[in-house]
Amino acid sequence: MNQNIEFLKNSLLNLGFGDKLNAELEKQTSAKKPEFTLHAAHEFNQHPVDYTLHFKAGENEGMYFFNKYEAMLKRGDEQTKQSFFITKGHGVTAKEAFNLMDRSDGLDGRSVFKQLYNKEGEKYHAWIKLDWKDLTENGNARIKQHNFDIEKFLDGKGIKEMNDPKAKEELLKSLKKGNKQQITATKDGKEQKFFIAASPQFKTVNLFDHQMKKIKREELFPSGTKQDNSQKANLKQSNNPQQQEELPGKKSKKAKLKV
Repeated sequence: MNQNIEFLKNSLLNLGFGDKLNAELEKQTSAKKPEFTLHAAHEFNQHPVDYTLHFKAGENEGMYFFNKYEAMLKRGDEQTKQSFFITKGHGVTAKEAFNLMDRSDGLDGRSVFKQLYNKEGEKYHAWIKLDWKDLTENGNARIKQHNFDIEKFLDGKGIKEMNDPKAKEELLKSLKKGNKQQITATKDGKEQKFFIAASPQFKTVNLFDHQMKKIKREELFPSGTKQDNSQKANLKQSNNPQQQEELPGKKSKKAKLKV
């Protein structure tokens, strides 16, 4: 029992819910209820997010599982709700859920690079994005997967942070979490600050100025290079209904996505 509770506490911590729910978690598990929920709230970029965490008792007495949580993002009078499933204590973190759901910049949410499991329980990695035009019966946006080497894309683009090993690591790590990350690049002969966010669906990045206003990628990343043409060819192939985008893991078996 104690080992199970510690595992659940670590899961909450790793998923960005901290340790404030620990006391209530112990109380609910001690009551030996078949299932229960916990509630948490965060705020990102002045947008509040409410979370409802679902726990269910296992077949073994005293064992509980953290199966999923619902996130409710509030923007004025608008509310967006999405469920995220947890597998073996791993899944989309609280902040990553916000990044996936945040459409305040006019885009349909951002993308996150995650470790996933196929139906055989085997691990692989892929970018995930919520498709708000493809909803389930419960109103959840379906999760689409994409393959994109963002490090390869950013190499040779004149980004200062890519030339420093530590800064490069921090930049890539932040982008894979779905964040808009600041970069330094030269434009019109001057070193300037910009923000970028991964756009794996189109094998590129979205570009923002220092005030987080979206601007055309061509203002910083001129098109027509060999790499850009290669990216366009890959995108054209991925849009072909007779082609299936390759993802890591077992290519011959359909993956059962749990994040």
